[in-house]
Amino acid sequence: MNKIPLLRIAFGFVLVSMIAVTTWASSEIALWRTPRDVATHPWFIATLFDTYFGFLTFYLWVAYKEVSWLARLLWLIAILLLGNIAMAIYMLCQLFRLPTNARVEDLLLRQPRSSPPAL
Repeated sequence: MNKIPLLRIAFGFVLVSMIAVTTWASSEIALWRTPRDVATHPWFIATLFDTYFGFLTFYLWVAYKEVSWLARLLWLIAILLLGNIAMAIYMLCQLFRLPTNARVEDLLLRQPRSSPPAL
């Protein structure tokens, strides 16, 4: 069974859902107005650590896949600032570069660089 189309749908759902919930939350209260009792709660802090370690773990794979240091840096900033929104965008970019009959290995592994033409 080909999983690439299913992964496109799954990450599209993540992207749309995250944009929707972020838009809703932003319309309810600005991020910087989070009550002190919430922002200093031990479980809130633990959740932030868990979330950002997850972002950094995903980023290690992005750094492996990307060959340009500039792309690596820009994706790191995007992931740290936008979290799952940036991660879903990265996955969709990767998934739509592949043909629908590609294997999951084609998604996960770095594609070999094409060698320059011989002189």
